[in-house]
Amino acid sequence: MPATRRRLSEITQVAARHGYGYLFKERRFGLHPLRLTQEELDEGEGSHRGRRLREMLEELGPTFVKFGQLLSTRPDVVPPDIVFELRALQDDVKPFPFEDVRLTIEQDLSLTVEQLFLEFDETPIAAASIGQVHRAVLPNGRAVAVKVQRPDAPRQVDADLQLLYQAARVVKQRVKALRFIDTEGLVDEFARSIRQELDYRTEARNAKRFHANFESHPRVTIPAIYPRYCGTRVLTLEFLEGVQVADIDHDEVGLAGRRNFAYLIADSWMTMIFRHGFFHADPHPANMLVLAPGQLGLVDFGQVGTLSRDDMAKLTGLFIDAANENIEALPGRLADLGVQFPREKEMQFIDELRDVFDRYYGTRLAEIDPLQVTREAFALIYRMNLELPTRFVLLDKALATLGAVGVELYADFNVFEIARPYARDLLLERFRPRRVVGRARDEVRDYARVVRRMPLQLGDTLEEVSSGELEVGIRIPALEPLIRKVDIIANRGIVALLCAAGLIGSAILAAVDRGPELGGLSVLAIGGFVVSFAAAVWLVASVVRTGRV
Repeated sequence: MPATRRRLSEITQVAARHGYGYLFKERRFGLHPLRLTQEELDEGEGSHRGRRLREMLEELGPTFVKFGQLLSTRPDVVPPDIVFELRALQDDVKPFPFEDVRLTIEQDLSLTVEQLFLEFDETPIAAASIGQVHRAVLPNGRAVAVKVQRPDAPRQVDADLQLLYQAARVVKQRVKALRFIDTEGLVDEFARSIRQELDYRTEARNAKRFHANFESHPRVTIPAIYPRYCGTRVLTLEFLEGVQVADIDHDEVGLAGRRNFAYLIADSWMTMIFRHGFFHADPHPANMLVLAPGQLGLVDFGQVGTLSRDDMAKLTGLFIDAANENIEALPGRLADLGVQFPREKEMQFIDELRDVFDRYYGTRLAEIDPLQVTREAFALIYRMNLELPTRFVLLDKALATLGAVGVELYADFNVFEIARPYARDLLLERFRPRRVVGRARDEVRDYARVVRRMPLQLGDTLEEVSSGELEVGIRIPALEPLIRKVDIIANRGIVALLCAAGLIGSAILAAVDRGPELGGLSVLAIGGFVVSFAAAVWLVASVVRTGRV
């Protein structure tokens, strides 16, 4: 059995064990149908679906774990209970042998491990689906972390992507509740994301930018990059000595220490979002280190989000309308940000927003549970079938993860307390004279561009008028159904006239008795009667079929 079919067979068996075998109940891909009990079929639609899906993806391996992590960032297409369960997916796998590490380094950097490093620890300090990290020492004595890609990662990713595309088509056909989702589009998005992660040069550029942004920050450390020791499959960064946030001893650090660190983490991300417009999109506890009391270190820069100045300006407008209780304007503000929703549901959207707003507006921040607000937001997104731009989905994911990490460290943590001063500064910044003058200058430049183009456009229009080539198209959507009905009536009238003409002509031919005969009637007359009768039957059938008799 080819490797692809073996892998697909393995997937169907794992899916069956976790209650999703009903997707493969019938014969598909040339496989034998699975023998599932009714209990197994019912389990596919039962409770705890998020937990079962997470466990299934973890068993299927690294590529599927990463796909589940992508799904956890799409509350617009995945139900809230599954979103929150998938966010617990851990990208943690067994390390690969040092011989493969050595081979990859030598192929990517064109030097041996001994030539590149004074020391190289053969035992990895962390292993994930794409690669693993080793501690090493450069010739200048600096300790570094060397991230090395798995030798078979590109091949395995490509093979699993092909299976994911097949699975996406099956889900589209078999699960009626998910037919509104572009499942193949989701796999496309995942394919772009994971293929970027396969090129470590992208992560190196991200890390370099973060390092520059936080270079002068007194409490946040970003590891430096060593470009000479980086390639497509090898990434070398400064080694940060610390404890992962996930491994903090709560009793040793104490309540005050945990509170301060939770707010330092949130403050760091607010700085990225509101000041830099470039943020770490995966604030997982394993990616954050306690370097010393009150000192935060960040690692793993494969997933990042960006916000343009225009994004920030539109977000500010959204914030202003929310603060002024202008709920009716919020759908339009969200549409400006690229959030898509069915226009016929705009009033329902406004009612939903007003309901959420009425429950939380005026409530003290200390009384608001950020995780509950996030769950309600996800439920609203899913219920309204909203389509979110990727950059805002990443922002939402980052803020939700921050809220979870903060609450884990300090039970009374509230991310809104950190966000409020940044949002206030953003509003003040928007109305400072320098910013007002800058916006006015940009608008004048845009108007000047329009004015410069106007003579050329007017000249082109006049030339088309003089040559008789100008065409004007008018489209009135409300008239289109009426026009179609008129066309149908006209076509039926023509057919009816042709039937009548055929019958009359055939009767005349039968009367004059000319030409060859069959059974005493003219052959031409018989042919005319048959054709006319067939046309009449078709006309009656079409009228009956449309229900207009």
